[in-house]
Amino acid sequence: MQAHHVETANGRCRVRVYQGGAGPDLLYLHGAGGLFPDDPFLAALAGRYRVHAPLLPGYEDSEGAEHLRTMLDVTLHGFDVMEALGLERPLLAGHSMGGMIAAEMAAVAPMAVDRLVLLCPAGLWYDRAPMPDIFAKLPFELPGLLFHDAAMGSTMLTAGLDLDDPAFLSEFMIGNARRLGMAGKLLFPIPDRGLKDRLYRIRARTALVWGAEDRLIPQDPYAAGFANGIRGATLTAIPQAGHMVQYERPEETLAAIAAIA
Repeated sequence: MQAHHVETANGRCRVRVYQGGAGPDLLYLHGAGGLFPDDPFLAALAGRYRVHAPLLPGYEDSEGAEHLRTMLDVTLHGFDVMEALGLERPLLAGHSMGGMIAAEMAAVAPMAVDRLVLLCPAGLWYDRAPMPDIFAKLPFELPGLLFHDAAMGSTMLTAGLDLDDPAFLSEFMIGNARRLGMAGKLLFPIPDRGLKDRLYRIRARTALVWGAEDRLIPQDPYAAGFANGIRGATLTAIPQAGHMVQYERPEETLAAIAAIA
């Protein structure tokens, strides 16, 4: 994947975008953790699509978080990025927080999004199944929360470094503060910004993909909430996968995307 920067709305935000591959355009919106270095799922997508993966302000060197105060600001920012990249009606895919943003985009402008993929999306809330507070989690708690295979998760999240190493912890905490500063506007204290009352507006062909063992946003009841709210949405529950389903089961995830692409 190649990286470059684009400016939106005459310099309102300056964001890093990873691009690569060939084929139909696919705009990928990341979750609260951002993207991995040499992200393996983006590489897998690039084998089938022309991938465009912008980083929200607050992630790596993307700038302009001060302009994104509300859910509507972030939703419109998604369209600003699309315009800056010269994209028209790409396949829109988002994971977790990125799925929340993608769903909002499809609801706000239903004629502008005709294909939508939501990977374990955030955005709903059920008191009977509260989502864990990711803002209160320490690094060693995240692999088991996000991955079905906690050992794999630990390796991916740390790039093989020691979770107890002071240098790693310092770098992690500094980077995480910037990332969660942006993500907190959408997810803290709960990720309910009224999306459930807008899902009916989505007209895109929609594929929902869920890790059957997701411990952060459990399939029951959240998958059903999205499936019932979006007309005609299909749901693929992938076994032996957690919240990071696209990394644990990339081929099954790609197959679910291909079904609507």
